[in-house]
Amino acid sequence: MKIFVNVRPNSKTLKIEKIDKTHFNVWVKEPPKKGRATKAVIKAVAEYLNISKSMVNIISGAFSRQKVIEIK
Repeated sequence: MKIFVNVRPNSKTLKIEKIDKTHFNVWVKEPPKKGRATKAVIKAVAEYLNISKSMVNIISGAFSRQKVIEIK
């Protein structure tokens, strides 16, 4: 399953908003430096879906605010 995520780094709170079945907005506290925000997104999505982090794989947009994530 593929989901499309719009990331908003440097947020005051961690929050996930489901727009529809495959589109999400994710706010993370971490800055977009050295992959910190990307790691926080993976962790947040895994916790939101109640799956392990190893099941979340970024297909495209590793250094972008728009990411395509594959859920195994």
